[in-house]
Amino acid sequence: MQYMSRDLQAVEARQKRRRRRTILLAVLVVVALIFVYSSIFHVLMQHEGREYNWAGAIYWTITTMSTLGFGDITFTSTAGRLFSIIVLATGVVVILMLLPYLFIQFVVTPWLKQRERSRIARRVPETLRGHIVLVGLDTVTQTLIARAKRAEIPTVVLVDDPLEAIKLQDEGYQVMVGPIDSLATYRRAGVERALMVVSTQADTTNTNVTFTVRAVSDKVRIAVTADKTASTDVLELAGADYVMQLSHSLGTELAARVLGTGGESHVLDTIGHTLVAEAAVQGTSLLGLTLADAQAHIQSGTRILAVLQRGKLLRLKSSDPLREGMVLVIAGSQADLQQYDQQFQNPQTLEGPVLILGGGRVGRAVAAAFETSGETYSIVEQVADRVPEHLHAVTGDAADIEVLESAGLAEASAVVITTHDDDLNVYLTLYCRRLRPDLQIIARSSSEYNVATLYRAGADSVLSYAAIGATGMWNTLGHTHRVVLAEGSELFTVELPRRLQGAELDEHKIYEATGCHVVGALNTSGEVTGVETLATDHANQLILLGDRHAERAFRNKYLKKR
Repeated sequence: MQYMSRDLQAVEARQKRRRRRTILLAVLVVVALIFVYSSIFHVLMQHEGREYNWAGAIYWTITTMSTLGFGDITFTSTAGRLFSIIVLATGVVVILMLLPYLFIQFVVTPWLKQRERSRIARRVPETLRGHIVLVGLDTVTQTLIARAKRAEIPTVVLVDDPLEAIKLQDEGYQVMVGPIDSLATYRRAGVERALMVVSTQADTTNTNVTFTVRAVSDKVRIAVTADKTASTDVLELAGADYVMQLSHSLGTELAARVLGTGGESHVLDTIGHTLVAEAAVQGTSLLGLTLADAQAHIQSGTRILAVLQRGKLLRLKSSDPLREGMVLVIAGSQADLQQYDQQFQNPQTLEGPVLILGGGRVGRAVAAAFETSGETYSIVEQVADRVPEHLHAVTGDAADIEVLESAGLAEASAVVITTHDDDLNVYLTLYCRRLRPDLQIIARSSSEYNVATLYRAGADSVLSYAAIGATGMWNTLGHTHRVVLAEGSELFTVELPRRLQGAELDEHKIYEATGCHVVGALNTSGEVTGVETLATDHANQLILLGDRHAERAFRNKYLKKR
């Protein structure tokens, strides 16, 4: 019991009180039946002309209800014999139903629960090291666990509820139970030997967790989430190394996917010392060129890593042309991207406003990103006082065509759908796609199960808390780096497999075997290069693009320890 939280102890106490009341009620019912039947016994025996005291009446009632029936006291009248049948039937019900129920509820079930609790680890093995400790489980940490599993990094989920721990263990997670505000818990979790501790609880809980973990180890990396901006400073003061505001991060990433038609690149992240960006083909002189000609046409050192359309990677040959709706994933230095923008940005193209459907925290974060970049936008929000006055907003239902028109749908260059309701997001995506087939639509997904649905509804790009949060947490480890292009499409780095060192890489065979696209290499200076450098000793990492299934297949084929 010392490992249970106060809330769990309160639940256990209520359950014990309920059991005691049930036992008391059962006893009272049985006593009442014995008293009633004994009274009726007196009346019927007097009717037959015989007299028995209360001891004899209770004796007959109990022996009859228990089905023993010694036969020394019996009725001779029809009424008496019918009464005996009723008493006997009542006893059968008590013996066959009530008593087993009470035995199961108050003996067997508590014993099974105690046995189940004893299965849950209260500490990790002393030999476990280089692991990630996750406080609680949600969509972000589930995604992080999946990535750690593919990279063969052990994870431990820490919960303070033994019943929840049993459930998670049955689902295949490595679980440890203990109060999350206890120093002893984190010592038992081996945080001194861990790579990182991750907590995605409420801000106050994360602060307590951070402060407690830091008291155990001043070296382990601590990554936490924050709902409020003000909590960031507090969490850093408590000892957190990395604080992620999920709403702000997701909003910023959604805003970065709005490419428009002006040809300007939008930086997504970095790999090594190289920036990774997206740039639309539409409205540029690259439109209609083959992939090989497009690369040759770029005057700067910017490299084309991949071509996407509606969030999906296109397997273009060097002779295939670039068409409208395609998006280039490019890499280069800051100077390279600036030169790229100067070459392809079309200042004559008038960008319309971006409509942000939903004025919640994510929607406001998207608007804040546009405020910083100088983009024109309009938030469409049904609740009038939800959006601060300094942000431009139109009050009304986003599913109302008149509201969308008043917000500037006819001139809009893109729509960002940010509500937390996936059903509504699918509805709005389909609605906007039918109203404006040429419109760029960026959508948020709360569940990975709805990502494919949003793409089918017409979204050009989909992102979620899980992908953005898990990527941010993962990148703090520093082992490998990941860049989310869209939900299900990620750039990631892996150590150059030994079997590919010094070899001439056949990207087609690797894709056929694993589903991963080899889009480049990372040299020892942190610069993105072509795969031709694999024939030299300058490249030490591959840059791959694919989903989790492709990554798992690549690791199993080329990186699995045999």
